[in-house]
Amino acid sequence: MSYDNPALQFDEQRLAKRNLLQEQGVTLYPPSFHRSHTIAGIRTEFDSVTHDPSPQQVATAGRIYIVRDHGKTFFCDLGDESGRIQLYIRKDSLPDGKFAIFKSGVERGDIIGVKGRAFRTKVGEITLWVDDFELLTKALCSLPEKFHGLTNLEKRYRQRYLDLIVNEESRETFRTRSRILSQLRNNLTARDFLEFETPTLQPIYGGANARPFTTYHNYLEQKLYMRIAPELYLKRLVVGGFEKVFELAKNFRNEDIDTSHNPEFSMVEIYQAYADYKDMMRLTEEIISGIIREVTGGYEVTYEGNTIDFTPPWNSMPMEEAVKTIGGIDIFTYPLEALKEKGKTLGVEGVEGVRSHREALPLFFETLVEEKLIQPTFILDFPIENSPLAKVHREKEGFVERFELFIAGMELANGFSELNDPIDQLERFEAQEEKRRLGDEEAQMHDYDFVNALGYGMPPTGGVGIGIDRLVMLSTSNTSIKEVILFPSMRRESTTEEEEEVAPGEDNQ
Repeated sequence: MSYDNPALQFDEQRLAKRNLLQEQGVTLYPPSFHRSHTIAGIRTEFDSVTHDPSPQQVATAGRIYIVRDHGKTFFCDLGDESGRIQLYIRKDSLPDGKFAIFKSGVERGDIIGVKGRAFRTKVGEITLWVDDFELLTKALCSLPEKFHGLTNLEKRYRQRYLDLIVNEESRETFRTRSRILSQLRNNLTARDFLEFETPTLQPIYGGANARPFTTYHNYLEQKLYMRIAPELYLKRLVVGGFEKVFELAKNFRNEDIDTSHNPEFSMVEIYQAYADYKDMMRLTEEIISGIIREVTGGYEVTYEGNTIDFTPPWNSMPMEEAVKTIGGIDIFTYPLEALKEKGKTLGVEGVEGVRSHREALPLFFETLVEEKLIQPTFILDFPIENSPLAKVHREKEGFVERFELFIAGMELANGFSELNDPIDQLERFEAQEEKRRLGDEEAQMHDYDFVNALGYGMPPTGGVGIGIDRLVMLSTSNTSIKEVILFPSMRRESTTEEEEEVAPGEDNQ
C-alpha cells in the first residue's frame, strides 16, 4: 500500500511505531472502552482529594495533548470534550510490559483509555495515578506544535477536525452555535410554532433575489435548483391551515464569498397567520435578545471594538429617513438624472440603471448607511420594486410593509407583512420575469403553483427570516463567517487535468 499521495499527511515515524505495536500484538483500534467518568466528572467528584491516591478507581478516556518523559515516569495531559486532567504513569504501577509499550509506541495525539486513582500533587493539581491503560486509537498524523496550535487560517477551515482538536476557542464557538439552535427551537415551540421540513431541491426557486445552484435529475429528466429560501413552501403550509410554522433551513446561493457570505448558509424562517410585519419585528427582537442573554449572560456583546447593546426595545426608522439622516442625502429632492450623477460620485453601484427614485433608494442605503448601523436597528418600508413578496404599505404609496434588521453593519433578519393577494402576486412575478428577461440573474422566477395556492386563500400573515450564521458571529465575537461554519466553502487546492476538461455549464456548478 502506498502512502505517498500528497493529500495524505501520515508521519513516517508514527507509521513505524504502528508497525512495531502490531508486531508486539497490541490492538491499535479496539471497538469500545467503558468510561466510569468524564474528566470533568473526575474533577468534580474528587475535588477534595488529598496527596494520597483515592481508594476508588475510575476509568476515563481521551486524547493525549502533552507527554513529559522522566525516564521511569511520565506526566501527560489527557483531554476529552469536558476538559483535561494530568496523568501520572509509573513503570512499577503498570502491568508487565505496559510501560514499555507506552514508552515506545504512545505519543501526543493518540487516544487512550486509563484506569487510575485521583490524587492531588504537591502543587495542588488533581491528577490520575494510572494503574493501567489501553491504546484506543493510534494517530498517524502529527498535531501542530503544542505552544502555538493551528494558526494557519486556510488549514483551520479545510481541516476543521484538526482545528477542533487543538483550539478550545473553536470548540467553544461551535458549542455556542449548538446552543443557539436549541434556543431557537425551544423559543419557537414554546410559542406553539411547529417545525417543518420543505424541499431543498426545487423545480422553481424563489423566496429571495439570488442566483441559484442548478442540477439535473436523470430520472425526472428535468433541471432542479438548490433552494435559495424555504419561503414559498412554508407559506403553502399556512394556506393549508398551519398557522404558526418555522424551518431551520440550509439555503444555497451562487454568490460571492466574503467575511459575511457563504454559498451554503443557515437561517430560520418563521411565519405566523393573522400577524403583520410589526408583530414579526417584536418576535425577532424577543428571540434574538433572549438568545444573546442566554449564551452570553447579558445583553451586551463586544464586536469589532464596539459594545453592542441588545437590550429591548431597539431603534427603528424608515429607509428613506435613514438615507436622509445617516447617509446625508434626500434623494427625492433630486431630478432622476441628477440623482444618478450624484450616485456615481458617491460610489453607488448600479445607480445608472435605475428607472425611479424608489429603485435608487436601496442602492443609496447600501452604500451610505448599512455599515454605519452598529446598534440593533430595524429599517422599515422598502420600495415595492425590490420586494415582490411583501404586502403593499397601508399608508405609503409605492412602498411595502417590510423590515430588515441591521447589527454591526450586517443584515441579520428580513421580514414582511406577506403578500396574500393572488392577482397582485401574479403581477409582481410578471415584473420579476421582465427583469430576468433584461438580464437580472437574481430576479425571481414565476411560480404559478404558489399563485394558485394564494388563490385558495392565505390569511393575513407575517414572516421573517433570521440568519443563523451571522447571529453566531455576533454571539461569539467572530468577524468572519468561516469561523462559525464548521466546513465553509473553499476554492479547491489543486485542479486535475480531468477536472479542467469539464465545461463550466450551469448543470455542473
